[in-house]
Amino acid sequence: MGTPDFSVPCLQRLFDMGCEVTGVFTQPDKPKGRHGVLTPPPVKVLAAERGVPVYQPVKMRDGTALEMLKEANPDLAIVVAYGKILPKEILEYPKYGCINIHASLLPDLRGAAPIQWAILRGLTETGVTSMQMDEGLDTGDMLISKKVEITPDMNAQELHDKLSSLGADVMQETIEALVKGELKPVKQGEGESFYAQMLTKELSPIDWRDSAQEVHNKVRGLYGWPCATAKLGGKVFKIHETSLTHEKGSFPGEITDKNGRLSVCCGDGRCVEIKVLQAENKKAMPAGDYLRGNPVTLDRFDITEV
Repeated sequence: MGTPDFSVPCLQRLFDMGCEVTGVFTQPDKPKGRHGVLTPPPVKVLAAERGVPVYQPVKMRDGTALEMLKEANPDLAIVVAYGKILPKEILEYPKYGCINIHASLLPDLRGAAPIQWAILRGLTETGVTSMQMDEGLDTGDMLISKKVEITPDMNAQELHDKLSSLGADVMQETIEALVKGELKPVKQGEGESFYAQMLTKELSPIDWRDSAQEVHNKVRGLYGWPCATAKLGGKVFKIHETSLTHEKGSFPGEITDKNGRLSVCCGDGRCVEIKVLQAENKKAMPAGDYLRGNPVTLDRFDITEV
């Protein structure tokens, strides 16, 4: 049971392991692009290539999904970024229940966007945890976890790709331990978790009164979507890449360098250099290229919210 790119390595690994994949549950096809072309989820594409039955229930609690699951009749359900909450009758139908491959070191970062929030919160490591699912939101017993380092300039897409690959390893190790009877479930502690809420565009505006590290984390964490944004002279820019510098400034939002580089002072007096930005209705480009065609005459970015 999975939907986006993140889920694909796990499905592929099931095939590579020689598992009998009796069915794939995924979200319904959705319109994409300017012309609204109905597009299948990445998991469906792989399942179709391998000739595996694909199930796309719209609702999980009206009995339709349960009938589909009975048709597939699995011993075990592997759930990876499916995007739907599973009711009790689904969780309990497979002989060995449902095991979730979650992109964090549980119990921290339960919720919909653990990859992005790991960076937004300035963590230096995260990982993947397999979990025996229950009716709570990412609250089931932990099974196996593996860690990865979050390097200082790693963005959400790069971390996504690392964790997606690691997820397949954690899943395989979990299944092999299950078959051998060697799994040792560990209950999650309470009060130790940060809820990684779904991302929204309301998170995008950069507040230059934040520290340079916090601004850098926002740009990295929101990379891809919804993107960090900043306003300069009333115009909104998406900020795709920044780096921390040793420069100092006088006040938040101050542009300390605009001669081929675009450096901005943050709330702690330190600066970040904007490396890649995107003007409204334009393509993303290196800041140096933008400055050559669009000289900046202002001395500060707007502090007011975008």
